[in-house]
Amino acid sequence: MLKTRKVVSSGLVALLAAATLAACGDAPEEDTNTGSDNSSSSSSPAVEDYLPCIVSDAGGFDDKSFNQLSYEGVQQAADELGTDFKSVESNSENEYAPNIESLVSQGCNTIVTVGFALAAATKEAAAANPDIEFVLIDDSADGGDDGATFDGKADEDNIKPLLYNTAQAAFLAGYAAADYSKTGVVGTYGGMPFPTVTIFMDGFKQGAEYYAKEKKKDIKVVGWDGKDGSFTGGFEANEAATNTAKQLIDQDADVILPVGGPIYQGAVTAIEDSGKDVVMLGADADVFETDPSTQDVIFTSVLKNMKVSTYEAIMSAGAGDIDYTPYVGTLENDGVGIAPFHNFEDKVSPDLQGELDTIKAGIIDGSIKVNSYLG
Repeated sequence: MLKTRKVVSSGLVALLAAATLAACGDAPEEDTNTGSDNSSSSSSPAVEDYLPCIVSDAGGFDDKSFNQLSYEGVQQAADELGTDFKSVESNSENEYAPNIESLVSQGCNTIVTVGFALAAATKEAAAANPDIEFVLIDDSADGGDDGATFDGKADEDNIKPLLYNTAQAAFLAGYAAADYSKTGVVGTYGGMPFPTVTIFMDGFKQGAEYYAKEKKKDIKVVGWDGKDGSFTGGFEANEAATNTAKQLIDQDADVILPVGGPIYQGAVTAIEDSGKDVVMLGADADVFETDPSTQDVIFTSVLKNMKVSTYEAIMSAGAGDIDYTPYVGTLENDGVGIAPFHNFEDKVSPDLQGELDTIKAGIIDGSIKVNSYLG
């Protein structure tokens, strides 16, 4: 049986009623003191004896991507609940299980584990600690540890999966990329061929091909053929990330979507070195905002709204009302989307945004099909 929490003040009911509005506000200032206590400065009513916690994958909380967004979601919820939270960063996959265990030993009531790579360690910890709530991001925890299987129920009853059908948003990005391209070639590459990576690439390819069909234009997608493609072999901003992006540019791609946390930095380097008019798309977060150094080359970004969904999961858990039904972010529920065109607003076709709005409506009502492992 899960632990119960006492609410100090009847104000939590009103607080939760305002949660959705609060989620749309500015993020609290990031606390970089990870791996230790994170004190809340909120004057909101505190939830007695409730401690939310979070553990990153090897990308760390400063990845300007999904680890950072998830961290900010926990931070915001803890602040509004008037409680502290604990966080620990992982430097390698060998640290996942020990890091989760360290949070268990510190009395965490809810533990957020960021990324499908932590699925096996999360399931093991959840089975051993049925009185602790687990929120697993980017994996359904339903039999496979590669993120690919999804039957709607986690293997352990105390795991809340947070999933994102980013193929839908990437479809819009692929369409926009094809419309913007001057060479007629767009490209994508990933860190490793995991389903949570290739789901972006699937949608991007389908969107570009949809554009070619609708506009009766020749558009070539390089880096991913639907089964095989270009991967760096990891999720580091290293020479492999730069060289992989360069290979796409050498094939005349002038719009590139890197998928895999910091590997986008390799694309930035490759674009600068090429001397060509090439732009890139961010993944997970609005990279234009999270990494201002990219603003000259960021066309748009494919968004996974992990901050909001993580925030909402912790708010529910703090109220003792967590729902373990898997959450799937879609265009319809604003769990995924694309960022503004920012510096490229005046460089895109004047008809593009209207076309994207129509396509989004078609994806939502089912008249435009986007294929992914999440349906």
